[in-house]
Amino acid sequence: MKARRLAPIAALFLAASLAACNPSAAKTDSKPSAPAATNASGATGGASAVPGAPAGGSDLSLTEAIAKIPAADESRTGYKRDSFRHWIDEDSDGCSTRNEVLLAEATKKPEQGAKCTLTGGEWLSYYDEVTVTEARKLDIDHMVPLAEAWDSGASEWDSDRRMRYANDLSADRSLVAVTAHENRSKADKDPSEWMPPANSAKCTYLADWTATKLRWKLSADAKERAALEKLAKGCTDTVVKYQTAP
Repeated sequence: MKARRLAPIAALFLAASLAACNPSAAKTDSKPSAPAATNASGATGGASAVPGAPAGGSDLSLTEAIAKIPAADESRTGYKRDSFRHWIDEDSDGCSTRNEVLLAEATKKPEQGAKCTLTGGEWLSYYDEVTVTEARKLDIDHMVPLAEAWDSGASEWDSDRRMRYANDLSADRSLVAVTAHENRSKADKDPSEWMPPANSAKCTYLADWTATKLRWKLSADAKERAALEKLAKGCTDTVVKYQTAP
């Protein structure tokens, strides 16, 4: 299995980011907790970190990060979903990208059987704060949907780069396990058209979206940028980490 991250650590960062985005909505039920003022390096003080690409990239405020997204008009001409080959088994360990994400994000590890069949386990879909106990009820969401990526620059890529984008396990939040209902509600919409229903997910989602756009050097059109800037006003303590994809 390709190492992506340790789920307990990811859960701690997620809890910190949710508290930073909406302290009044922080809960003490099944979610792991972490000090809201803990930053990406583990030190206390300063702005709280949210999940994003691997450490080593830029640490920017959400507003600064949004400003770095290239501006361009969008075009879906020629888009086909199968232009992005996805759910491959990159390291030939028997687990597809889908199952690698499920294993990485599980808050309670599933049992792994033959051909990477997963049984049991538990996941938190942060879009809607729903706990899921059956892997089949989860979709793996491309943070920036494939069609949106195509519109924003991926139409110019070769097939290998599009495949790497669609199976990006090197960044924590390029791919995320969420309830099938929310993934299908989102479809190929950008933040001007869709946001997660859980208020606590807002700042995390905006940071994850922005980090993915910057990681892959994808652009934003005027409508998307205006929505990002408006939504970011409530996320003054959110830090975006990203690392440019090779």
